[in-house]
Amino acid sequence: MVEDVTEVDQSKPSIARVYDYLLGGKDNYAVDREIGDKFIDDLPGSVAIAHSNRQVLVRAVSDIALHGEVRQFIDMGSGLPTADNVHQVAGRHAPDARVVYVDNDPIVLAHGRALLEETTNTRVIRADVRDPEAIREHPDTVSLIDFEQPVAVVLSAILHHINDDEDPGAVVNYWRDRVPSGSYFFISHFRTGHNAETSEAEQVLQATFGRGRWRSDEEIRELFCGMEILPPGIVPAARWRPEAADGVAHVGDADRELTVWEQLIVAGLAVKR
Repeated sequence: MVEDVTEVDQSKPSIARVYDYLLGGKDNYAVDREIGDKFIDDLPGSVAIAHSNRQVLVRAVSDIALHGEVRQFIDMGSGLPTADNVHQVAGRHAPDARVVYVDNDPIVLAHGRALLEETTNTRVIRADVRDPEAIREHPDTVSLIDFEQPVAVVLSAILHHINDDEDPGAVVNYWRDRVPSGSYFFISHFRTGHNAETSEAEQVLQATFGRGRWRSDEEIRELFCGMEILPPGIVPAARWRPEAADGVAHVGDADRELTVWEQLIVAGLAVKR
């Protein structure tokens, strides 16, 4: 299957490219930087969300690869390639790890394939997380992922971009019901902040993309329905297993008070028994 990545609408911002800009990347356009600057200039400190989320993703993938027997990962809404992508992190601990990246932004597909063109154990496909059947049946997924064996499903900062009427819980349930016991689910998600700053951030996303739904702790917990949530539970991303894979304490350790922005993004890891 060959997707057309030649037509990229530079007049409309992309969630993936805004995120890339906030992380210091260069794969973005003026329209993306305009939105990113609203967070940088108007909501000081909010960029910590992007960095906190990226760091917890690295820790979670390291933990799965180090302590589990899972050797295949599906990264939903993966975004643009940066340092420490899932295949790089997993590969450091499990060289035989296989990864399928999923995103619906054509520029993500183009850049991802360029980065991974010589990597036999990794694929990048263009698909929408809201259409899990298309992801599962994509030829690249079929060629790389064995659904008879445990899979790590990565939903990093993607489900809060699915509105309630699009049923994010159904997306998680689809994968939960189609992977075997021993599979892992990592989810990070914006939580309701109940303060002016985080409410404004939610409004910026809604006004720009027509989506962006902060959820309560209970709503986020419901996304893990039918699975065992592993310690330390669903906690601010900077508090989730703050020790790095090498045992060195991370900057988000328990002794430091978190900012209002760091408290906005929570993370959890669960296993299907």
